[in-house]
Amino acid sequence: MSARLLGAFLLGAMGVFAFAPFGVWPLAWAALAGLWVLLARADTRWQGFCTGFAWGLGSFVAGVSWLFVALHRYGGMPAPLAAAAILLFCAYLALFPGLAGAAFVAWRRRSALADALLAGALWTLGEWLRGVLFTGFPWLAQGYTQTPPSPLAGWLPIIGVYGVGALVAGTAAGLALAGRAFLKPVGLTVALLAAGAGLSQIRWTTPVGEPFQVALLQTNIDQALKWDPERLSGWLDHNLALVEAQTAPLVVLPETTLPILADQLPPGYLTRLSAAARNRQGHLILGVFIRSAAGEVYNAALALGGGAVQAYRKQHLVPFGEYSPPFFRWFYDWVHIPLSNQTRGAPDQPAMLVGDQRIAVNICYEDVFGEEIIRALPDATLLLNLSNLAWYGDSLAQPQHLQIARVRALETGRTMLRSTNTGMTAVVTPAGEVAAALPAFQTGALQVQVQGYGGLTPYARFGNLPVIAASLAILAFAIRRSRRT
Repeated sequence: MSARLLGAFLLGAMGVFAFAPFGVWPLAWAALAGLWVLLARADTRWQGFCTGFAWGLGSFVAGVSWLFVALHRYGGMPAPLAAAAILLFCAYLALFPGLAGAAFVAWRRRSALADALLAGALWTLGEWLRGVLFTGFPWLAQGYTQTPPSPLAGWLPIIGVYGVGALVAGTAAGLALAGRAFLKPVGLTVALLAAGAGLSQIRWTTPVGEPFQVALLQTNIDQALKWDPERLSGWLDHNLALVEAQTAPLVVLPETTLPILADQLPPGYLTRLSAAARNRQGHLILGVFIRSAAGEVYNAALALGGGAVQAYRKQHLVPFGEYSPPFFRWFYDWVHIPLSNQTRGAPDQPAMLVGDQRIAVNICYEDVFGEEIIRALPDATLLLNLSNLAWYGDSLAQPQHLQIARVRALETGRTMLRSTNTGMTAVVTPAGEVAAALPAFQTGALQVQVQGYGGLTPYARFGNLPVIAASLAILAFAIRRSRRT
């Protein structure tokens, strides 16, 4: 491995410290600036690709290695095969910064301003494509590093996570390539940070209804024991006892908190859960698998209590975990994942009506997809995420997922509620601040007063379209200039 590729790999790995739980957000500039310096010294597109690929490989190997826990510890895949699978997946993810590196070398102008614009555009398009191709995996997009206290957080309600990533990547390139004109990109970066700090003072949405109490339950059921048939009765009693102990009008249980299909539950069990909610004149939302009349299985959330039962069916499923992509059935010969033949829910499901609030439910990593979350707006006044991250043990997955939820709250101007099995159960304000959270790997109830919000942020109104269109325009201009010369 050449010094350039080793340096790129280490820079990518270093950049993970800009994300939660470390939160050293200025490192996002340092990691990317180092990449652009290395790319500026590349002579060919292939060198550019290899440099970007090495950076991406370092970033993803360091940042999403928690997938190994799911495949090996809980999925039963042999350790060498699980490690090889994770390395292959990270290599796929690294293709996108690799392609950005090749394109940068091909179309750069050796003008600091033009190349900074090109770098920001290429980086944005690469992250966006990674988030949409083959159902998408936008984890570790650079914009996630800029949650509060970063001043750039003020830009998230306007241009979203990809737009903020473009600001980081573009200004990092400007700082790296400016040479003697170093003060100009420094001034621009400071101006963007100052503007973000000012924008963070704007309240894009307004309160709807009165504040009310919620109890977000954390069941803390070990993933290795959750599907043991001999323990099923104990898990059902555990969930019921937690629900019946609450007094809040809205109680929430996490994703798949009942490790069994709803139609296989003991007679009267759902009735007892519903009665507990009605006795409080409130509602209970819980995660459970449901089955349609045609035999289709859904990862779902049910709302019980007053009125008819409401259901949300997960619409963005996890490849290899919740369904098998074509030609990959062999994968399940190596892992043991229960109920892995699920069906997607409809993309236009209504928000759940709870009192005078409308709650848009998303399950597990659905909240990684900002444009899917804003489909429920402006109707929804609250966002609710149900997750089970016990698959990933005590790893970076939990704090990284909470940081993603903070970005969704900022983009939508809505409170984000999170009920999880092992963590992080939390309440995130529209300003992206964690108002309250339970310690991970503890059974408990997070009781807190929350407020619904109405209205639309600029991002909720337009989505990623403005940022992607601007990036494509910059790229088209760069290609045109390159052909002229």
